[in-house]
Amino acid sequence: MPLTAEEKAAFKRDGVLIRRGLVAPDVTRRAISLIDTWYRERLDPEDIPAYSQRTFAPELGNHPDVLALYTETEAVTLASGLLGETSPVSTTQIQIRVAEAGLPGVQPEKAMHVDGVSCPHIDPQELRTFSLLVGVVLSDINDPQGGALRYLPGGHHTMAQWFSDQWSLGITEQVPPEIEREEGVFFLGAPGDVLLMHHLVPHTVGRNFTPFPRVMAYFRVSHPDHSRRRLEALRDPWLDYPPLASIPSAPASQE
Repeated sequence: MPLTAEEKAAFKRDGVLIRRGLVAPDVTRRAISLIDTWYRERLDPEDIPAYSQRTFAPELGNHPDVLALYTETEAVTLASGLLGETSPVSTTQIQIRVAEAGLPGVQPEKAMHVDGVSCPHIDPQELRTFSLLVGVVLSDINDPQGGALRYLPGGHHTMAQWFSDQWSLGITEQVPPEIEREEGVFFLGAPGDVLLMHHLVPHTVGRNFTPFPRVMAYFRVSHPDHSRRRLEALRDPWLDYPPLASIPSAPASQE
């Protein structure tokens, strides 16, 4: 089902759209099986810090059954409804928050951030940005203490202003102080649920105090022109979103 006018307006306000059960169970099962086998048979605990910064199961990143979570679902249509045109997606980031009981302290809470800007593992002069993050849930995430993603609705407006007025390439701070202090909203869900989030929405992720790993697959989707205007896109949140240019933002939530 294409995006409704109400969803577009809410995305413009919040920078986030959630579609429950978007990915069919047979598609999620194939990906879950691959990742579960890798986790049980190939995960080296010493590699967890590096995987947490980049991706778990890197050899599965371009596996057809994992890519299908995006390429063979309506997530492609939704991304196009927001960006107009999209560049092909050829890899997946697999993120797992391991259970603290078995590996205490191996995955500290991440600082509030936007992806690809002043990341601890890349040169602060380098940008690895994109337009839209598409996340697919691959495990039950029903406990906020289970390593759930936390995001700040509407934070893309604050970030764009900060990038315009106070930030310059090479600064190591990832977000302004007022954003860093925010807890954010927990993203809970079930396998097949999909989160679409503007690249500029700041987010973080906590430690997993449940007995089971939390698994998400992420796809970084870009407007075809994004790579040649990364700086401009940090300062103009709608540069990569032509279909939303004339859409008014939804009224502030009363919740």
